[in-house]
Amino acid sequence: MSILINWFKSLFKIKKMQNIILFGPPGSGKGTQAARLVEKYGFKHLSTGDLLRSEIKRETALGMEAKKLMDKGQLVPDDVVIGMIDSAVQEAGDSVRGFIFDGFPRNVAQAEALDSLLGGKEMKIDRLLVLEVPEDVIVGRILARGETSGRADDKNEPVIRDRYKVYREYTVAVADYYGDRGLVKEIPGVGKIEEITDLLVSEIDAI
Repeated sequence: MSILINWFKSLFKIKKMQNIILFGPPGSGKGTQAARLVEKYGFKHLSTGDLLRSEIKRETALGMEAKKLMDKGQLVPDDVVIGMIDSAVQEAGDSVRGFIFDGFPRNVAQAEALDSLLGGKEMKIDRLLVLEVPEDVIVGRILARGETSGRADDKNEPVIRDRYKVYREYTVAVADYYGDRGLVKEIPGVGKIEEITDLLVSEIDAI
């Protein structure tokens, strides 16, 4: 009997666990929407930027390796980022209902690595939700953000457009990768914050 009860418990745990990639160009509102979804569902928000800062602040081995590369102006390699995500997933354990991946994966190689990582934990990506926002709206949002963010690149329109171009040319391939499995849903990212949240919620509830 105890074996049967444990089987039902594990089945319920698998069913309630949802893993979402919140996708879109810089300035599309991923951070804002992720915070609202975390509050509603109890998801764990995994932002690669936040993970890097946390690992560096805690002076972990991964954080120190990342800092050394960043101080040299080099990109943090995929295996280091995957290691940080692995640690975050393990630390969360069974205390969350799922994960929202924000800012990761950025390319197909990272998507394959993420699938491998989750597969080893009997987990998977359930949906990739794309916040669709036109380029000119993105530029306007980031320029407005630059008034308070203090970041020089948020005040430079050519730099902002270059970042959008990189997203369209390289990062969008991740959506194609998951789209081949029917896991992608496009969400209008322009409008009232609450209305966009409702559209995201509808997709997540449908899983």
